[in-house]
Amino acid sequence: MKNVKPLIIVLAALIVAACGKSYLDKRPLGDLDESALANKKGVERLLIGAYSLLDGIGGPKSGWFSAASNWIYGSVCGSEAYKSGQGSDDQQPIAPLELFTVTANNEAIASKWATVYDGVQRANDVLRVMKKATDIPLEDQKRIAAEARFLRAHYHFEAKKMWNDIPYVDETVTYGSGNEFISNTLDAWPAIEKDLIYAIENLNDVSYAGAVGRANKYTALALLAKAYMFQKKYAEAKPLLVSIIQSGKYKLVNYADNFNPASRNSDESIFSAQMSVTEGDGGMNGNYGDVLNFTNNGGPGTCCGFFSPSQFLVNHFKTNSFTGLPDLDHFNDSDVWNDDGKKSSDPFNQYEETLDPRLDWTVGRRGIPYLDWGLHPGDDWIRNQLYGGPYSPKKNVYSKEQQGKLSGTTGWGADGITANNVNLIRYADILLWAAEVEIEIGSLEKAREYVNLIRERASRTDGWVKNTNGKFAPYAANYKVGLYQADDWTNKEFARKALRYERMLELGMEGHRFFDLVRWGIAAEEIKAYAEKEKNLRDYLKGLDFTKGCNEYFPIPQREIDLSGGKMVQTRPCY
Repeated sequence: MKNVKPLIIVLAALIVAACGKSYLDKRPLGDLDESALANKKGVERLLIGAYSLLDGIGGPKSGWFSAASNWIYGSVCGSEAYKSGQGSDDQQPIAPLELFTVTANNEAIASKWATVYDGVQRANDVLRVMKKATDIPLEDQKRIAAEARFLRAHYHFEAKKMWNDIPYVDETVTYGSGNEFISNTLDAWPAIEKDLIYAIENLNDVSYAGAVGRANKYTALALLAKAYMFQKKYAEAKPLLVSIIQSGKYKLVNYADNFNPASRNSDESIFSAQMSVTEGDGGMNGNYGDVLNFTNNGGPGTCCGFFSPSQFLVNHFKTNSFTGLPDLDHFNDSDVWNDDGKKSSDPFNQYEETLDPRLDWTVGRRGIPYLDWGLHPGDDWIRNQLYGGPYSPKKNVYSKEQQGKLSGTTGWGADGITANNVNLIRYADILLWAAEVEIEIGSLEKAREYVNLIRERASRTDGWVKNTNGKFAPYAANYKVGLYQADDWTNKEFARKALRYERMLELGMEGHRFFDLVRWGIAAEEIKAYAEKEKNLRDYLKGLDFTKGCNEYFPIPQREIDLSGGKMVQTRPCY
């Protein structure tokens, strides 16, 4: 267990619920005795401080290594993207993570550990200090405790999926008490579940006082369902997922709206890390965790060419020209035409076969509109094409019209600090989990229905990237998406494969893939298959070395083990 910080208070303005970010400036302005906070106003502000770390930024070691999007651990480690940047020495701690040669002294994993346990401690500060307050009505006590325990569960969940063998830390563990280091050998799942069940029982159907981004009953139901999915507790997850679906409170929106800062917190958003650049804070409440992940040399963000989509990801979006369905087994036999080695001025031949339109909301490709920034020029916007390939990330990007309004305006990397929320759980997740549950323990036909809801949204032409000057005008590419028919969906093995494939199409570059592969038990096979072909495109991937039974989880930071005095141990055999 990390050496927990003393309680700090974040002093700033009151909640600005009308803005995209419902939190205060996270920078600590000094220590304060707990007695000064033992009142309703103080406890509410401590709770806001606990929420503020959902974006992964604010602790002493936080930054892009601890980003809420999990772009490093979920997507780069999950075969969806390359680290990229200038080369292997650029943000060097990420390079061994991508190759699964990481050690326990890696700076990136130390940052992630410190940040999630800072979040745990902030949630515990709320619970501990509230016990000393005398002016908080019982109803508010229950609601505050429920929100704090929800957050505590979330931060532990982040740790659990990263390291598996983690310490569970409650409000009785305080800095300087002598009990701040505890063992990591007990399973944390039961305690995480207990926190979420308490939250479900004590939260309202809507967020407190209408505050954007605050947890409600359905947020807690969704996170508990996710915890059950990670444990393969399908029977326990099913009624929670059905309850969310039948509530009518959430729905699928236009696909691109999920990644547009102007339409954040839509009807599809169940749990999001809130971002804002409009509170006079110089962008400090914006999405700093993704500040590296923009085009280079004149495109949006202007820096730094990281998080480049892989060819493996792009190839997933090919569809059958007759059925509009993906080729689950042979999608990677040939490539969607790519720009490897091509300059922006070189002749360009657009890929003519059919594609899933979600590709062009996920990946920036030469010749395709990059929001309203014009056609992506290819190499001119790429930092190092030989190292990182020809593509750019897109889901974290703002439109040109939004520059300076929903992106930062001052300080380093201002153009890459955005008001674009990070979707932690959206309604599409719920539908795909529900389909997965039906495949494993229920009705294959019901699973097909859920998956087709996702695919039907993708098939709507009003959600396709437009391009009036392109070969396939009025659309930017030859898009075609079909629905699975009953004759396609004949057995559990096929349905399972189709569902897992659909999650990559729907949630690509959103930081989920590696954790999905691990919970399905197929990480080694998938990542080795990815590397077998990708190493011919990206030479450094010849060094990828995934060890089954070890690399499914990351090494516990050595510093934490050393500080624990032997209470924590490294449980993975290869670290």
